[in-house]
Amino acid sequence: MADPVLRLEGVSKSFAALRAVQDVSLSLAPGEIHALIGPNGAGKSTLMALVSGALAPDAGRIVFRGQDVTRLSVAQRARMGLGRSFQVSSLIPEYSARRNVMLALQARQGHSWRFFHPVSRDRSLMDPAREILRRVGLSGRASVPSAELSHGERRLLEIALALALQPAAFLLDEPMAGMGTEGTRQLTGFLDGLRAEAPILLVEHDMDAVFALADRISVLAGGRVIASGTVAEIRADADVRRAYLGEEEGA
Repeated sequence: MADPVLRLEGVSKSFAALRAVQDVSLSLAPGEIHALIGPNGAGKSTLMALVSGALAPDAGRIVFRGQDVTRLSVAQRARMGLGRSFQVSSLIPEYSARRNVMLALQARQGHSWRFFHPVSRDRSLMDPAREILRRVGLSGRASVPSAELSHGERRLLEIALALALQPAAFLLDEPMAGMGTEGTRQLTGFLDGLRAEAPILLVEHDMDAVFALADRISVLAGGRVIASGTVAEIRADADVRRAYLGEEEGA
């Protein structure tokens, strides 16, 4: 079996008396979608922040592409190829969808964003930005300021920014949020193909999407992983059904 692209070993994080993440170990293999599920407050967002570098763990370590990145910053991990879907606040509201993607492309090339304006018509940025927007289904919205996009469209734009960085692994935090039925169907199909480019660590509440996409699922509750396995194994786990899927044993 190929070495995992990402590995967490006994990772923990507390905020005062709150133990948000407790001794979590998991891995992300090449070509895999590994989904994290759990009730609100289970520690999923904190865990993703620890993986991305936005938070530092109190204990444990995080290994990415064979290197210990536990104490590296978000920017350092991004340069190594760890791409997290951007939060809405990371989009520049007055800039068009195309220009937001061009900024991400420029950052990948190592140029400062303050030099963006002189190269705003640079074909080396415009052409790949156009292709990335086409891939996520935003071609028709390329000229629209991100502030005027719908919530679901902004989620797609966040994924476009992650794509622009050509990561070795994707961290996607609830990409289906705000998407309608058709949008969720299209995005599910897109993510299914995206795993061929880089594996995906996915946090998602849409269980239909999770069950359609995930190769493995880890279930968090109270900051701990209470179960991990294939879709079939998680569906059959009585503790998971009671803790998260809302099913009674024997139902």
